Amino acid sequence: MASSILHRYGAGDDLTSEAELPLLLRELDDRPEDVEHGSVAITNETGWCISVSRGGYVILEHLENGGERHMKGVAEPKIIELWTRLAAGDLAKIEQEPWRPGYQ
Repeated sequence: MASSILHRYGAGDDLTSEAELPLLLRELDDRPEDVEHGSVAITNETGWCISVSRGGYVILEHLENGGERHMKGVAEPKIIELWTRLAAGDLAKIEQEPWRPGYQ
């Protein structure tokens, strides 16, 4: 399943390898004072997106249909797992996580 990356400063790319995912997270380490550009994301071809902000704040949402859910304090290995599942189209497993409704 095709997926795309949204980098911290707004550039977008196609996801070509799972090896890119830890590098995407590392973008959040640069310039911690810049709160305006504080998230990165993966979106799959069906419109589901998982965005991540500093501190492990993760949002799952469908970009056209909504359904926002979030988790706080998610560890890096879990974030990579969620992104990998999203890229593979495994939404059923992703939805089994302890998501809370809304953005906060």
